[in-house]
Amino acid sequence: MTGVASGHSVPVLAVAGGTASGKSTLADALALHHPESVGLIHLDDFYVPAHDPVRGVRTLSATGAETLDWNHPGSIDEAAVAAAVDAMACGGRHRLVVVEGLFALTLPVVTARATWRIYVDTPDDIRLARKILRKIEVQRQDPALSLRNYLLNGRERHAAHVAPSRSRADLVVDGTADEYAMIAAVRVLIGPTLPDPHPARTDEMA
Repeated sequence: MTGVASGHSVPVLAVAGGTASGKSTLADALALHHPESVGLIHLDDFYVPAHDPVRGVRTLSATGAETLDWNHPGSIDEAAVAAAVDAMACGGRHRLVVVEGLFALTLPVVTARATWRIYVDTPDDIRLARKILRKIEVQRQDPALSLRNYLLNGRERHAAHVAPSRSRADLVVDGTADEYAMIAAVRVLIGPTLPDPHPARTDEMA
């Protein structure tokens, strides 16, 4: 899909992939290398409140406690996402709006606004290893809990709600590649939407 999404003054790039696939790394790198040109929206910022009694999908954690199902698209506030994308894409401050998250190619409010769609594809074992390492290093979480939650519902939710969205992508990116290789692949897809990278980065990306 090419061109500018209907009603938007700038194009929208949707970036999806499984947990720890590298989608945030790619999106953050695009924003870092083009800080004046890229507006960035993380779907992780749009989950409904964890204790909302009405909205969202509930599930049981491996601890036995009821919790918001972070792996289900029904836990995202779609109206808020739509408003954020429209505001940024029509604001005139950017040349490209990047929307990244598990459900960037699953939620109709994102796919309907997307000019281009990317899926970051990474083997399940690598994604799981990255996630566990992140839980240990950042959250100091017992890795056994991460593994139990993965077996309890994480694997199933990925298969049901994230993996099928790969077929909707205009481009599938290798999530095991470094950020420069991923950016180079994106630039081929979106053409001259973004300015040429800084000369100091050109050789690194070659």
